[in-house]
Amino acid sequence: MGVVIELKDQLADRSRPRGGSRAAFFYDLTCPFSYLVAERIERMLGEVEWIPAPAVGLDGGERWMSFEATVRLAEREARAVRLPLVWPDGFPANSRHALRAAAYAAENGAGAGFALAGMRLAFCGGFDLEDPEILSVAAAAAGLSVEGCLTGARDPSRDVSLWATARGLRARGVRHLPAIRLGRRWLEGERVLDTIALINAHAL
Repeated sequence: MGVVIELKDQLADRSRPRGGSRAAFFYDLTCPFSYLVAERIERMLGEVEWIPAPAVGLDGGERWMSFEATVRLAEREARAVRLPLVWPDGFPANSRHALRAAAYAAENGAGAGFALAGMRLAFCGGFDLEDPEILSVAAAAAGLSVEGCLTGARDPSRDVSLWATARGLRARGVRHLPAIRLGRRWLEGERVLDTIALINAHAL
């Protein structure tokens, strides 16, 4: 039985590298650092695969135990990349329904559009992504079925893949979102795009 459970977990884990696959971007919709990278990632890397995962599944919420310091860091990063950053009411918030909706969007070919719309609503508009009305706006902006997206947000079975992906990231040494998979190489953190730029510069 234990072997069967482990196999199911591995199959549900979307962090597993796939041969010849394009770069993958792992994010949490309620993570400000994910938002700051999301706005710029495809300008640097071109089209990537957008994969949602619960940030708390990687660090147990450790990053937000130092709430004020983390807020200051996020605001400093936003200024550095010249992006707006507004804190949603009740932040940090549970992202369960938003992540399920993001998983639904990814399955329906709108992962990037939904994630960007959702994060902009949260961190540019200050809206709560656990509000079904706000999820509806993000779904419509991404060209998704609003009804399908809200049904997905209420579906607890989607948690299996989300949490299996978080466990897979941890098993691969990733502790913070955002994270990027380039082939079999892993990079993470708020400065992940700077790291990639340095790698590319040294490769020239």
